[in-house]
Amino acid sequence: MVKTKGFYIVFEGIVGTGKSTQSKKLAQYLQGKFPKRKVVWTREPGGTEIADAVRKLAQATKFEEEMDPICEAYLYAASRAQALRKVVQPILAEGGIVVSDRSFITSLAYQGYGRGLGIEKVLEVNRVAIEAYNPNLIIFLALEPGISLGRSFDKEGDKWESQTEAFFQKAIRGYKKISRMARFKKIWLEVKAGTSIEEVFGLIIKKIGH
Repeated sequence: MVKTKGFYIVFEGIVGTGKSTQSKKLAQYLQGKFPKRKVVWTREPGGTEIADAVRKLAQATKFEEEMDPICEAYLYAASRAQALRKVVQPILAEGGIVVSDRSFITSLAYQGYGRGLGIEKVLEVNRVAIEAYNPNLIIFLALEPGISLGRSFDKEGDKWESQTEAFFQKAIRGYKKISRMARFKKIWLEVKAGTSIEEVFGLIIKKIGH
């Protein structure tokens, strides 16, 4: 077990739910609330030079051949392994707070459920990559695909933003199943993301009790 003194918060949800915006706002808010603690915002996949390079390969590079879902899962696990050890672990070890836009839970929903690999298989792919760097809190931003896809804006640079509504309906079903798993259900907070940025952020602050 990896022991840390810090706190690790991850934002989850399908594309277009406002994860990047809300996670950055929360990081800024927490830095003001806890000025003596180091607060870092990061994202998955990415966060380091190597992790970002794998991100580009996995979701922003066009190939003539189709990427197999298991290859996709391993690429994301590789990016994650690097970022967790180079960004997340050092901050947690010194008692800081990490706020992340996505985590391995995205792979469980996207590759495990959306791509049909199965949640247990994707957990096994990620077992060594994540070790015990599990989130202390998961904030799931809930929004229907019909609305969220209208908000997404990087269809050329991120292959997920060009996925069908049917794919994201499957991913949402995956997230719901994940939220009920024993290791996640006590740390899972669902926030409805259909209103303004400030209203959603207010709900987040209220939910986390700060």
